[in-house]
Amino acid sequence: MDEPGGGPMKIYTKTGDSGETGLFRGPRTRKDAARIEAYGTVDELNAVLGVVRTEPLPADVDSLLGRIQHHLFDLGAELATPDAAAQGMAMISDAHIQTLEGAIDRHDAALPALSTFILPGGTRVAADLHLARTVCRRAERRVVTLVTTERGRISPALVIYLNRLSDLLFVLARVVNAVAGCPDVSWSKDA
Repeated sequence: MDEPGGGPMKIYTKTGDSGETGLFRGPRTRKDAARIEAYGTVDELNAVLGVVRTEPLPADVDSLLGRIQHHLFDLGAELATPDAAAQGMAMISDAHIQTLEGAIDRHDAALPALSTFILPGGTRVAADLHLARTVCRRAERRVVTLVTTERGRISPALVIYLNRLSDLLFVLARVVNAVAGCPDVSWSKDA
């Protein structure tokens, strides 16, 4: 990419050196603001899913996670845009949530019913999916905080999407363990 003056664009801009960043179609804001925390955590989740996808996965799981990574980028863009709906940047819809619910139902139907709580573990990729699940839950909490501070300006679909995604990541961790023939790690209160 070239800068407006014709030269190559630099990676560093120095505009954030004072602890502020620019919002998409919006003002500059502190880097520790609720909105930045929310979309920064969504970005972290996306990075963890990138790590997950470096591991061997069933093709359908890898494809699903790839689509989710694109949706998370969209979700982050929506969070980075003040009053996203008014600016035509509302990108996550009920259809995205229904896709997650369908994937949860489809994958969960092939698993044995849970009779106990399970701990993160089993295979490496299952542990990574559990890590992604916990980062997803943190992203959800950050978006809930933002919803509270930005009353009526954040789509409720974002919280619901992240809630369903964390459920899906839990199910997918169980799926990859099952495919590998590795049992889930059962929790025991007397361990």
